[in-house]
Amino acid sequence: MNQTDRPGAYGVFKPVGHVIAAFPTEADMRAAMTVLLRRGFAAADVVVYSPEQMKRQADIDIEQAGVLAGIGQELNLVKSHRELAEQGNSFLVVHAPKEAQARGVADIARRFHATRAQRYGHMMIEELIEVGSGEKQIAESPERGLDAQTRSGREVGVGR
Repeated sequence: MNQTDRPGAYGVFKPVGHVIAAFPTEADMRAAMTVLLRRGFAAADVVVYSPEQMKRQADIDIEQAGVLAGIGQELNLVKSHRELAEQGNSFLVVHAPKEAQARGVADIARRFHATRAQRYGHMMIEELIEVGSGEKQIAESPERGLDAQTRSGREVGVGR
């Protein structure tokens, strides 16, 4: 996978077998990437997105999203990533098809202050970093968007 050859479903980005992690600063993202490479992840398995690149790609995905993208959470996650990019978050997309690999990516992401990390499976997208207040999750829908588990229900305020 790379920025121009992106896996998707129903017109939006869905990198099955990958973890997407958002970092509040480029320095945090670069430090996490360095550790991932030292731990045996190949450079070809790690794709970097600047805030501007993620925002641009999210805008394209939102524009091209098919009707079925709203059934699952893919479109809501794209919108969430766009919101995080607007706040200046940098992103790593890491090929980690095995659960142990994904957990390792999450541990490293957490160590370097990641605000979010999601593991993309065929049928499920799993949050790998706890966020929010621990309050019970509310229903998610295309109209309501992704439940960010924050007081406002938005990504604002997530992070350090």
